[in-house]
Amino acid sequence: TWIISGGMKSRLFYSPDKGKTWEVFDTPLVQGESTKGAYSLDFYDEQNGIMIGGDYTAPDGNTGNKAITSDGGKTWKLISEGKGPGYKSSIRYVPGGGAREIVAIGFTGIFYSVDKGQTWKELSEEGFYTIRFLNDTVAYAAGKNRLAKLTFR
Repeated sequence: TWIISGGMKSRLFYSPDKGKTWEVFDTPLVQGESTKGAYSLDFYDEQNGIMIGGDYTAPDGNTGNKAITSDGGKTWKLISEGKGPGYKSSIRYVPGGGAREIVAIGFTGIFYSVDKGQTWKELSEEGFYTIRFLNDTVAYAAGKNRLAKLTFR
């Protein structure tokens, strides 16, 4: 079980036993104000994960808002600093993408990466809040009064 928090201190909480005990890790994402921090987290497998967030009052800010782990969440490394999406509220690995393909969604649009988040392509300026995969190729994005079907590969 994983839980992320933002605000004054952006942290990651992990429970290996469904909430009986918890480990707490600091994140490298922006923090220090109630609008900043981590907003979404996804793991491709037990080792490879990605988190995204930022400051929703400054949605174009794209530094300190994306990080990856390759050691099961113990350490996190900021990625694509100054490039790619700013604030986003949801991030997901594309199933079957080998922990390389990632989709990030927020009220300012949809971004896609094929190289573990090092570079990004904007797919749409249409705003959404969350994305979930139905299977390996089909995802649904939801936003204010809208729903979109996205097909990958």
